[in-house]
Order: sequence, then structure tokens, then C-alpha cells
Amino acid sequence: MKLETLIEVTRIKMEIKEVEETYRNMMPNRIHSASDAINFAKALIGDEDREIFLVLCLNTKNEITAVHRCHTGSINASIVHPREVFKSAILNNSASIIVAHNHPSGDCQHSPEDIAVTKRLEEAGAIIGIELLDSLIVSHKDGVSLREKGII
Repeated sequence: MKLETLIEVTRIKMEIKEVEETYRNMMPNRIHSASDAINFAKALIGDEDREIFLVLCLNTKNEITAVHRCHTGSINASIVHPREVFKSAILNNSASIIVAHNHPSGDCQHSPEDIAVTKRLEEAGAIIGIELLDSLIVSHKDGVSLREKGII
């Protein structure tokens, strides 16, 4: 391997490590409440300019074992399929998941589509044995838990 190539690979690995360390510093040790998950999701996707759908994979102690950026949508929509959502949860041996998406408009009011997707994911999780703990909507300034709203 040429020296220039080796230097470039090393530089890329260092950049990836820096991102991982920064990301770990934002991550709570354990999800104790909806606000823990909301604050983490806000830090990751709250200021994005298009809808992003995240899957937080949790173990039996509610510790985050993986975060999957499942889908990037448009400024006001994101297509979500249970297969894609639960793929990362299955591969990471997750006991449960929390899903989150952002509303770039800043308005965290849930839509009928948000509720329909959440219900579908809840049903799929029940079938495969991975509980959907919560579905969150976040923005750069706010966040909402559909569990706390009594929707799931």
C-alpha cells in the first residue's frame, strides 16, 4: 500500500473515531424517561432541514446499544416501513426500540400519518417480540412523546 493511501485511510479512521466519541458523549447511559430520549433525539436530528427517522435500539436495561438512521425524507414527509425499522433492532439483539423523527417546521404536533405509522410499528413489534417503547417527534426547540400523549 502506498504511503499516501495509508495516510488517507488513517485520517478517515481518526475522523470516524472522533464522530463516535462525540456521539457517545451525547448519549445518556440509560433511558429513564421520555425526556431522556427526546433530548438525545433533539441533539441528533432536531435541527435537520428534512425529516429524519431514527431507531434507538435498547437492551433489557434500557441502555442504547445502537442508533440507526432509518430514513431521510423530504421537508415534510418520511417513508417508514416496519421491515427497515426492525432490521437494526434484530441485528443488534434489541429488547425494545424507541423511534424518533423530526419536524423541520419546528411544530411537534403529531399528524394522522404519525399515529398510523406508530400503530403499525407497535403491532409489528408485538409480533416479533421487540417492544416499541415510544415514538417521538422532535424539532430544534421542542419534543413530544406519543406514549406520554396516550397514543400508544
